[in-house]
Amino acid sequence: MESEASWESLYAIHLGRKVLENRPVSEGNEGVEEFTVSLDSILPYDILERIFSFLPMASTIRATSVCKRWYHIIHSKRFIRANKLPQMPWYFMFTCNEAAAGYAYDPVLRKWYNIDLPCIEKSNWFVSSSHGLVCFMDNDSRSRIFVCNPITKDCKRLLEPPGAKFPDYSSLAMSVDRNSHHYTIVVVKSKQVPGDFSVWDFSIHIYRSESKSWVSSIKEVLSGWRGGDECVICNGVLYCLIHSTGVLGNADLRHSLIMYDLSARSSHASLMCMPIPVPCSLTCGRLINLKERLVMVGGIAKYDRPDIIKGIGIWELNKREWQEVARMPHRFFQGFGELDDVFASSGIEDLIYIQSYGATALLVFDMSQKQWKWSVKCPVTKRFPLQLFTGFCFEPRLEAVS
Repeated sequence: MESEASWESLYAIHLGRKVLENRPVSEGNEGVEEFTVSLDSILPYDILERIFSFLPMASTIRATSVCKRWYHIIHSKRFIRANKLPQMPWYFMFTCNEAAAGYAYDPVLRKWYNIDLPCIEKSNWFVSSSHGLVCFMDNDSRSRIFVCNPITKDCKRLLEPPGAKFPDYSSLAMSVDRNSHHYTIVVVKSKQVPGDFSVWDFSIHIYRSESKSWVSSIKEVLSGWRGGDECVICNGVLYCLIHSTGVLGNADLRHSLIMYDLSARSSHASLMCMPIPVPCSLTCGRLINLKERLVMVGGIAKYDRPDIIKGIGIWELNKREWQEVARMPHRFFQGFGELDDVFASSGIEDLIYIQSYGATALLVFDMSQKQWKWSVKCPVTKRFPLQLFTGFCFEPRLEAVS
């Protein structure tokens, strides 16, 4: 397929292939030896750095396998520090419950690359990403947590988080400081109190890379609400989507949003003292950090059937008030089905990716231009009728995991 390329062919150096030496080429001409010198061998480092800085990420990585000089320039701390501007986000799509391998979509070159994730065995792990790093948490014990860079394959396993073992619901959030490259990881756990479905233990656990340690920041008992699998960090504040346990008997209150300031050392105020209601009755919601703004992509529920989705909307939170950004046109919504959790959604900068669980179609929404468009078709194909697909968004970068 023309739009598909092997990632290993772009990044040969990480497979141990030989990098070519950059040297003059000589030719014999009537006994007189002439030398042709490669232009880049006489260009100073700063000029080459400037040239490389204009390349899209895939082209930059391809350039590292040209010669040792280019490789060392692109991987130098000076080049990486000087190119901290955000990259267009890629979307990684893979098959649920199979090996953690799939295809990453580059929106600049409109190509899919075949990539193996370096640190996980299955694709049904919790995922959160920020500024080039991706955090994974296993879906079984919720205790194995890795931070990796999918581009360089650099990977690190973290200490096991505290809190309840095998919680009923968990969510994962990550935030990376673009300047220092230190990162914060949050694991939210929710476990039912034995014998009472309406009462849930809710806890927040924070890991900071500077201290390399976990802190259990808050523990609270929620009545009538439970945690879910959606949380995100924006401007140092953790936002969690919580779910009604049904005791309230109101379809309009199936979801709500709570917030927690991660800079607070301790807090005696209840998380439920000022919850933020969702903008309408939703079947599900996906929380996204776009330029430190909280954005939610939600499945809009039918009025008489709150468990059936009738559309997909996008909202932005502004001072505790939701402002509608867009609704998916019906021609794009067709094929997303009439189920509950029918789509995955994530985004970075101005791009939001929306993917149906039952198909490989990937829809892109540009927040700045308010435009919808399909990506190039992913080369992944269904193997049997009940096959599911999922994915996540990440920013392609060259920084190593600190």
